[in-house]
Amino acid sequence: MKQILFKNTSISYSDSGKGTTIVLLHGFLENQSMWDNYIATFSKKNRVITIDLLGHGETECLGYVHSMEDNADVVHAVLAELRIRKAILVGHSMGGYVALAFAELYPENVKGLVLLNSTARADSDERKVNRDRAIRAVKQSFVNFISLSIANLFSEGNRERLSAEIEIVKNKALKTPLQGIVASLEGMKIRNDREVLLHLTAFPKLLILGEKDPVLPFEESKEQIENTKVPLVTFPDGHMSHIENQEELTQILLKFFKNI
Repeated sequence: MKQILFKNTSISYSDSGKGTTIVLLHGFLENQSMWDNYIATFSKKNRVITIDLLGHGETECLGYVHSMEDNADVVHAVLAELRIRKAILVGHSMGGYVALAFAELYPENVKGLVLLNSTARADSDERKVNRDRAIRAVKQSFVNFISLSIANLFSEGNRERLSAEIEIVKNKALKTPLQGIVASLEGMKIRNDREVLLHLTAFPKLLILGEKDPVLPFEESKEQIENTKVPLVTFPDGHMSHIENQEELTQILLKFFKNI
């Protein structure tokens, strides 16, 4: 792993391969290692950057709220360090929120955008209440919160089949510091609605959703690309398409990269 300093905060990232730059952004309670099974394949024809977002993995916390804009600035700082002008961004869940914030702040640096199990919409009032509830829960019982949160990301039918993978994800999530978890929940809660970017930006986009996603209701998530030219790919499983549908997702992303 490589590191840069951003606002006196250590940011961890990886850099592999040559070609069109792909930036892979992990979700909440994850870290850049979630992409380990993809890097070797993608880096055969592309330059692949993975980044630990604020308060996750080997990246330090920046404050009490990690806004999506703060994280977008981190991504921009890494690309500036590497002198990369344009990149395709792939964001899983919270990583998608960061990718959208990046596209709003730095549109000239975006070559393409993939939202994986993510949404351009802001949190609803009900979702904001749930974020506050999650903050209280993680402060009260860190291990219980992580265990429940991770299992609930997979479709019900996959929880037994993928129990070993779920355990690995859970153990990685347990290494996320409490401050990083709370700061990210606060940041997601206050994020802006960026649905307009799906309608008005010229760069290629792709939305990938799970039909049985326990976190992002499928029908509701589909609505955000009505009257747009954004293609939709659906999987029959949950929120963790990179694990639940790894082979299919690999091929879909390779095709998207190739066509840009």
